[in-house]
Amino acid sequence: MEMPAPDSAVLSRKPRIVARLQEVLGKTGVIHDEAETRAYECDALTAYKCPPLAVVLPSSTAEVAAIMKVCHQEGVPVVPRGSGTSLAGGALPTADSVILGVSRLTRVLEIDYDNRFIRVQSGRTNLSVTGAVEEEDFFYAPDPSSQLACAIAGNVAMNSGGAHCLKYGVTTNNLMGVTMVTMDGQVLEIGGAHLDAAGYDLLGVICGSEGQLGVVTEATLRILRKPEGARPVLMGFDSNEVAGACVSDIIKAGVLPVAIEFMDRPCIEATEAFAKAGYPMCEALLIVEVEGSDAEIDEQLGVIMQIARRHNPVELREAQSEDEAKRIWLGRKSAFGAMGQINDYMCLDGTIPVSALPEVLRRIAEMSDEYGLKVANVFHAGDGNMHPLILFDANKPGDLELCEAFGADILKLCVEVGGCLTGEHGVGIEKRDLMTTQFEPQDLEIQMKVKDVFDPGWLLNPAKVFPLAASEARRKRRLAA
Repeated sequence: MEMPAPDSAVLSRKPRIVARLQEVLGKTGVIHDEAETRAYECDALTAYKCPPLAVVLPSSTAEVAAIMKVCHQEGVPVVPRGSGTSLAGGALPTADSVILGVSRLTRVLEIDYDNRFIRVQSGRTNLSVTGAVEEEDFFYAPDPSSQLACAIAGNVAMNSGGAHCLKYGVTTNNLMGVTMVTMDGQVLEIGGAHLDAAGYDLLGVICGSEGQLGVVTEATLRILRKPEGARPVLMGFDSNEVAGACVSDIIKAGVLPVAIEFMDRPCIEATEAFAKAGYPMCEALLIVEVEGSDAEIDEQLGVIMQIARRHNPVELREAQSEDEAKRIWLGRKSAFGAMGQINDYMCLDGTIPVSALPEVLRRIAEMSDEYGLKVANVFHAGDGNMHPLILFDANKPGDLELCEAFGADILKLCVEVGGCLTGEHGVGIEKRDLMTTQFEPQDLEIQMKVKDVFDPGWLLNPAKVFPLAASEARRKRRLAA
């Protein structure tokens, strides 16, 4: 994956830049020794690595604003970083950039149960937001698989979802406001503790913008009352296509489960060996969960199981206790870690219409044979957010490039059937040069003009989202002006 050449003028000024950053944060808040910066050389897309010029770890919005002013004055690119769990290279640094980590921004600033919101600093982990309100029977709905580690900053940047997004939506549906610092150090308050803000929907622009427009330091999030109860059912099928058809029929029936999760045989085998959740060895599994009172749950599951029976499941298991429910979810929650134990893999993130699931799963299997690389499928089937895991050998010359070509073809297929390149992982560096598959040149031009407004020097999160040639031309044109 090509990255821009570092700015030699910035590199030559490293001692001065570090000294100015230390004036803001003190020596303990700035990491600049090359050996120590290697901890930040990549995120969860570990195929690409580059140590940054320096790393800064602020603990307040004021410190972030001061850092941004220094970097703006020195012409230093800034790469915002949450917890480093991005699977798309969203926090990959360049050699002349400063990583701005939010790991010290972890405070809960305000909780209002009457108006159902919580305001937190953006370095707080996803799961700990629910932890702050669960004693009052509230929760924060978006639940990405990395929720134990991922930060709210990254969730906002990538518009993250999770298993329960079918019912509750993704981050943008649960985000009420942000405090954001622009590249020149201005502090903006966008949205807030109310249902909708007046004027342009700037919050909708910020959520999912992948650190291209500013650094989010605080977020106001919608919290919800916990449901009376929840119950999952486990379904096993003889083929991926049949499982996909079952998902499509459940959605068409007008039932709204809180989650529909999909796993195929390679993933089932790996997770069963790893987590021992008691899954049947079949070609495809669905986990379907509904919420509500016991009567509501019984009624919804009755309809769902009736639909499942029409597809001749090899197993149909309804959780009869909280322990059984946890075991049904155990394998799914362990899937990515389990796959990582047996092979190198690249996790994709394309989104398709639910009705296209059977066709797309069939064509991925055909491409797997053509490329000679195995694929494990695990994803949020209810909203068509697919996560094919392409298995490869990182130590085998040419395997990574083959894997990337295979992945590009899968993502192109997603667009071909009416979907899009990403659902929740973002574009990052992984999909930036595929953006022309989904967008016409004039569409990308409009998107880049939005960045021009917020970041005229194109210093924020370089080499991400937009095709590299286009973004570099934009940056150089701005510098020349």
